[in-house]
Amino acid sequence: MRLYDAHNHLHDERLTPWREQFLPQLREAGVARMVVNGSCESDWADVLCLARREPIVLPSFGYHPWHVRERTPDWQQRLVQLLDQVPSAIGEIGLDRWILDQWKADESRVEGTSAPGPPANLEEQADVFTWQLGLAAERNLPVSIHCLQAWGLLHDILRRETRPACGFLLHSYGGPAEMVKPLADLGAYFSLPGYFAHERKQRQREAFRRVPPERLLIETDAPDQCLPETRDCFPLTDPGDGRRLNHPANIGAVYEFAADLLGETIESLAERVEANFLRLFQQQPRPPH
Repeated sequence: MRLYDAHNHLHDERLTPWREQFLPQLREAGVARMVVNGSCESDWADVLCLARREPIVLPSFGYHPWHVRERTPDWQQRLVQLLDQVPSAIGEIGLDRWILDQWKADESRVEGTSAPGPPANLEEQADVFTWQLGLAAERNLPVSIHCLQAWGLLHDILRRETRPACGFLLHSYGGPAEMVKPLADLGAYFSLPGYFAHERKQRQREAFRRVPPERLLIETDAPDQCLPETRDCFPLTDPGDGRRLNHPANIGAVYEFAADLLGETIESLAERVEANFLRLFQQQPRPPH
């Protein structure tokens, strides 16, 4: 089977101690392609370097809503220049009301942001998101979208603005089950993470049961969104803080979870996900390993 990871962060510095070990493990696991997402200008070069070294890496460049306040005056020009260098997607981009609530509750709990002061408000996030969406539409590039607690606003923007004809990905879709069809009608694909195998994620699992078969994708979001320990085939621990990390080779375990959830064989699921991935990301099938 050929496996496809629709969204991860293989370049993340937390994975640095093991990255060179990962690549043979990924090939052995049957990974044919993975979309590696940059989140801001400071990590775009790392994503580009990985893509040039590793044929299985499809790079994606964008401004994540948590990092919008970090952008430089020439960020748009820099993004366009990157897209001109290698076949790419745009992402991870999006909207996030949750991070604003976290900041208000306790500034010390907001990790993963480096700009001084609070994260960008929703209006600023929406402006940056809409510009990137327009660039994707202009070039017909797939977009990887992050959304937390801003589904109504996201839906409004997607309906109002021009979207890429190839479609867009709602990474780790956590929105209401009732919005699956309206979003799919606009061109959405939905990627399922292993994190939703945790029992407390029943609502998210129910939403994925409504995803049209031709719009389902699978992701790890490595090094984040760890599987339950009973499903984790490649345990990793951050030596700095002792927290669990998600190994990108766990993509096979996420496929197994998805097959269990949807009541089908992993072989039939893998065949369908491959077709969906290649359609969205406009890729040609790669020869068997």
